Amino acid sequence: MDIATIIGLVGVVGLLIFGMGPARLGAFIDVNSAFITIGGSTATLFTAFQLNRVLSAFGVLKNVFFTTPRTPAQTIKQLVEFAEQARREGILALEARAMEIEDEFLKKGIQLAVDGTEPELIKDILSTEITFIEQRHADGAKIFDFWGTVAPAFGMIGTLVGLVLMLGNMQDVDSIGPNMAVALITTLYGAIMANAVFIPVTEKLKGYSAEEIMIKELMLEGIMSLQSGDNPRIVEQKLTAFIEPGLRSQAMKERG
Repeated sequence: MDIATIIGLVGVVGLLIFGMGPARLGAFIDVNSAFITIGGSTATLFTAFQLNRVLSAFGVLKNVFFTTPRTPAQTIKQLVEFAEQARREGILALEARAMEIEDEFLKKGIQLAVDGTEPELIKDILSTEITFIEQRHADGAKIFDFWGTVAPAFGMIGTLVGLVLMLGNMQDVDSIGPNMAVALITTLYGAIMANAVFIPVTEKLKGYSAEEIMIKELMLEGIMSLQSGDNPRIVEQKLTAFIEPGLRSQAMKERG
């Protein structure tokens, strides 16, 4: 579970409730405003994107809360162990180890190397897969980015609807203040949806995507080194280059 996401959402909700005042919280709840802002912006997703993309985006949302990204240090350690075994016993010895690998991308790469596939072909196959992984991730983030754009717009639409209704009942002076307050609630809902949920979710998904793509590229480099029969120490040096200089010492500690 991603603790940072939980802290962020709980913090936002807590601060909003504190700022509004728990005793006055009822003044900020309006069902019609929620229908216009939440319902309207959600319905727009189905207009803008294909059904399967929208439904898959809801599935991607769980990654924001439950994804534990694989660290570069873990991947480097595993690839160096493979390099050591291949150095001792030959690359064919990795065939049995490949069946135990959980990551499908790494498993495929090791199997291709064990099967004696040409290095350029391995690189082409895995590079193409990385490209499509990146595209899939971008599609998911794009939907939440769009949602964060239209939510405030629907908030404004709701406010305009409320103002029209208010102006149509100007003879009742006492109702102008309360009706104006209700009209503005939709704008508040739209702003909260965009800035507290969808924009942060988009950035989190982009961050996860960048991390995963970096890990896949690291795996690709490691697989190519394995097939070339590189010394395990050389493999380690090559792969460590993928880690930011300031984090390399910490990564080495993680690898033990």
